[in-house]
Amino acid sequence: QVQLVESGGGLVQPGGSLRLSCAASGTIFSIDVMAWYRQAPGKERELVADITNGDSTNYASSVKGRFTISRDNAKNTVYLQMNSLKPEDTALYYCNLNSPYNGKSWGQGTQVTVSS
Repeated sequence: QVQLVESGGGLVQPGGSLRLSCAASGTIFSIDVMAWYRQAPGKERELVADITNGDSTNYASSVKGRFTISRDNAKNTVYLQMNSLKPEDTALYYCNLNSPYNGKSWGQGTQVTVSS
């Protein structure tokens, strides 16, 4: 059983920055992949970025160069640094952990709103 708790969302002006955090607790394995997804109103949930234990990363083309995913394995925490935010980045952002042993776990989501 894995619990994920996100924090760091909020309202920011276009061009601004936010840093999301996701703390994982429970049974976590070093090979688990951690990721951030987002879902805007009326749209499907999409992958924003993911990171392996070996710090290999993958980004959606829409955020590449603006967002950075990182993880602190000692703290079981994954971060998403979001720079140069655009109105189209507005969405509910979800933390995800994908384990070969425990399957997929999701956080409750944190709202990011980019608006002037």
